Amino acid sequence: MAAALLQLLPLDPADQDTQRCRVGPGTLSSLGASLGAPLRITVPGGCCLCTAWPRHDLADGYLQLDLKCRTSGLAASKLKGLTLSVSHLKLLACQRVRKVTVKVVLKNLTVKKATPQTTLQEIVKELLRNVYVSPHHVVTAAPISGNPVVCIEILALEPLIEQAGLITPKTSINIKEAVSLKWYKHLSKETTTISVAGIDDLGSSLKEMIVLPFSFPKTFKKVGLSLPRGVLLVGPPGVGKTLLVKAVAREAGAYLLCISGPAIYGSRPGETEENLRRVFEQGRELSCEGPTILFIDEIDSLCPKRGSSNSAPENRIVAQLLTLMDGIGSENEMIIMAATNKPDDLDPALRRHGRFDREVIIGTPTLKQRRSILQLVTSNMPISSGVDMINLAEMTTGYVGADLTALCREAAMQAVFHSCLNSGRMLINMEDFHEAFKKIQPSSFRSSLGLTDFKPVTWEQIGGLEDVKLKLKQSIEWPMKFPQAFVRMGLSQPKGVLLYGPPGCAKTSLVKAVATSCHCSFLSVSGADLFSPYVGDSEKILSQVFRQARAHTPAIVFLDEIDSILGSRSACKNGHGASEKVLSVLLNELDGVGVKVTERRGAKLQLEGDCQEQNEKERQLEFQEVLNKDVMIVAATNRPDMLDDALLRPGRLDKIIYIPPPDQKERLSILKICTQKVPIDSSVSLEYLAVQTKLFSGADIENLCKEAALQALQENGLETTSVKHEHFVKSLEIVKPSLTVMDLDFYAKLFSKEVSVKSEKI
Repeated sequence: MAAALLQLLPLDPADQDTQRCRVGPGTLSSLGASLGAPLRITVPGGCCLCTAWPRHDLADGYLQLDLKCRTSGLAASKLKGLTLSVSHLKLLACQRVRKVTVKVVLKNLTVKKATPQTTLQEIVKELLRNVYVSPHHVVTAAPISGNPVVCIEILALEPLIEQAGLITPKTSINIKEAVSLKWYKHLSKETTTISVAGIDDLGSSLKEMIVLPFSFPKTFKKVGLSLPRGVLLVGPPGVGKTLLVKAVAREAGAYLLCISGPAIYGSRPGETEENLRRVFEQGRELSCEGPTILFIDEIDSLCPKRGSSNSAPENRIVAQLLTLMDGIGSENEMIIMAATNKPDDLDPALRRHGRFDREVIIGTPTLKQRRSILQLVTSNMPISSGVDMINLAEMTTGYVGADLTALCREAAMQAVFHSCLNSGRMLINMEDFHEAFKKIQPSSFRSSLGLTDFKPVTWEQIGGLEDVKLKLKQSIEWPMKFPQAFVRMGLSQPKGVLLYGPPGCAKTSLVKAVATSCHCSFLSVSGADLFSPYVGDSEKILSQVFRQARAHTPAIVFLDEIDSILGSRSACKNGHGASEKVLSVLLNELDGVGVKVTERRGAKLQLEGDCQEQNEKERQLEFQEVLNKDVMIVAATNRPDMLDDALLRPGRLDKIIYIPPPDQKERLSILKICTQKVPIDSSVSLEYLAVQTKLFSGADIENLCKEAALQALQENGLETTSVKHEHFVKSLEIVKPSLTVMDLDFYAKLFSKEVSVKSEKI
């Protein structure tokens, strides 16, 4: 009786390329197979077609097979140590084949061009003689000298045979096509599409440029259109440029040939140009068999700007690439695609028409795009129902696709860690994402100038100033969170807000509270960041700050102590000081003159008729991502009289808000906030302290509470558990108010002057 299981053993070298399957006599008897009968053996990953032969030692329980005729993708390396059941072996009925249609795979394109069709037909006929075949199986050719054929794919048999057919000398051979081994491996790859989220509109435009000309070449030829010569993808790192190229190549069925700088560069002179010519020649050969995309990643490192005397090797590389791109004929189905995050560093000759004809700009994902990316990344993760993707998208301002993938991966790791501790069901909840936020920061922010990592400040942590808080919410928070209402009322988002008032009255804290409530990027710029001893460097730095802020909108650029950064032009005699030049750059940025073409992000707002199928939440998201593309400027100063008048006109710093010193009620509110973490005794009267702290700013009151706690430690030792009333009284003698009556009169006159000027205009 045959064994139930068969252990797979290595093939005897004498049986190589014979299509024989060696099994024990018991197995042959159970299958009812005669000597040389065709068998189909099903294994993990596919199946093969063999002929039944007994083992030399007549031992049962073992199996040896030759993979001469097998399904595509099945390799001997996948079968090592495998154990099969006898049920995996099936005896097949056999017929003689009158005609067979095949696809021939040759070693390379040179062999294909050198081998005549009649000669190739004779070679294939000899290789398939007395071989059992099935449709959609691949017959491997013996690697003998002078044989140009690598393998033969069986496409169809006549008569129609579903099980096994025997190729005889009388069988007619029909070669449908002959391809090179490299192109055949490309065609044999998985046909699954690559999922790309957040850049669907860019993917559609690329498909129109590349997929349609490849799919309908005759139509394009009739109307006189040709393939685009080159396409340049521009965008920050991690935004999905390479993934988009792979997705387009997969959809077009094109061969993707990638070039990397380190692989091209050579050590000896001229070797780099030689390697570049070799790659282009390889692309031309592949394009003779089908659509080919030659992809150059980080092209700015390979082809920088020419002109420097120390960059002679780079100049030769650029010249060689230009020559190769000009030498691509219209008859070749090859497109050059390149990606860069520094388009200004490229040589201008590359970006003219006829070379890189099209430029596709991929910006940092908007709110709606981030939500799409998060949904795609978490589609195969066990996400809890409490996770709000829209909320996550709002919190991930400045994150690119790679950052969002890393964020989700870190959240999953946090969930695994918690599940090991609690041994419960593993679900990724919102707390895991909050933990992941502490470790995963936006990659584009790591080198951003002026990026500030501050502790979140809520409105409740700032005592008093209710009128000021309401004005700030109306000016900054409402346009960002409710843009639809502003559009409905014909209102536009203010360009900038100026906060002025005495020192220590929470101007900076108010700005941090606005940035916290809006979940927007926050960049803080000081005079130390801007001013440089080199001519023109300060203006360049300020333009870079605005460029980074526009790439991560919604964003707030905070100019603290703006009077020290930007002075009045009337105060300078010649008007050519560094601060005057920086002021001119800021005015241009506020007016929108500094926006470059490569900073485009997102799409235009759809019309009402096009959005009928969208729900209210979708409509609100679209308004937010389209209308919040401008950068909000928030400036703070305690000397508004030192600022230039051109900066304070409407359309630049639209809203001017006075931050007054706290009155008695507000001082009481600040005292309650400052003493929340201070163990005060029941004898302490905060109302009394509020009366005694006249002319105290918010910073002075905070300093008063700290001094009282220190007095308690000094008097009662380090074991003190509470702060008493007398400690606050002593602190009042030490801590003096930073404001004076003259300061308040100055701001009162300034405020009344603004009111009178407005009334005169009315």
